[in-house]
Amino acid sequence: MPDWPAPVVAASSPAKPLPRPAPQGWEAIRAEVLHRIHARLWLPGATIPTEEALAQEFGCARATVNRALRDLAEAGVLERRRKAGTRVALHPVRRATLDIPVTRREVEGRGQSYGLHLLEQALLPAPVPVAAQLGLAPATPLLHLCTLHLADGRPFLYEVRWLNPALLPDPAPDFAAISANEWLVGHVPYTTGDIAFSAANATAHEAEVLGLAPGTALFITERCTWSGDRAITAVRLAYAPGYRLHTMV
Repeated sequence: MPDWPAPVVAASSPAKPLPRPAPQGWEAIRAEVLHRIHARLWLPGATIPTEEALAQEFGCARATVNRALRDLAEAGVLERRRKAGTRVALHPVRRATLDIPVTRREVEGRGQSYGLHLLEQALLPAPVPVAAQLGLAPATPLLHLCTLHLADGRPFLYEVRWLNPALLPDPAPDFAAISANEWLVGHVPYTTGDIAFSAANATAHEAEVLGLAPGTALFITERCTWSGDRAITAVRLAYAPGYRLHTMV
């Protein structure tokens, strides 16, 4: 066999990979952060560079970096703590996205006719638990609304809501004609929220409103929403038996 010449090896240090182009826009920065995590340049549990450092590296505004990191934190990839910095999550969790449904559309989407009865509307001092949930001072005046939603004329959902009246226009909406749920989804965007799901036995009042025997098992949703630091609403939803929640992950 012919004697092939030995390959020439440079005496310098090993070649470095070509530099990646600087990302443009928050989506590109998000992709670059994910690349560094997946390539294990940033390990699980490690604190990543500050927003200021990343903004300087990428040649962009700090707000652009903030938007990218916030999106990854909401997705469970990063953990952000005030004064403690941002770190890669030890156990990243893929989170489901839960939109606030419009009850009328839910009912009509099942092929049923929708109706509602506004059972109570009054401006009342917020109970202590509600004020605490929303981060308000005790006894802050809130609009108290109790609404029964119907599907084909039968009870579908009993909604008990506390609403910040400062968010309402003048004149206020007619909540006997359009539910507070539908009006808020269409007119008051929220930036953050808190939601809890549980099963509970119907109270005597819930059983009476829903036409059930007291103690009947109900699917319960409790939700609070804010716009920035401003409280929007706290609501408890008690669904009649047979309700099924469906979402995408």
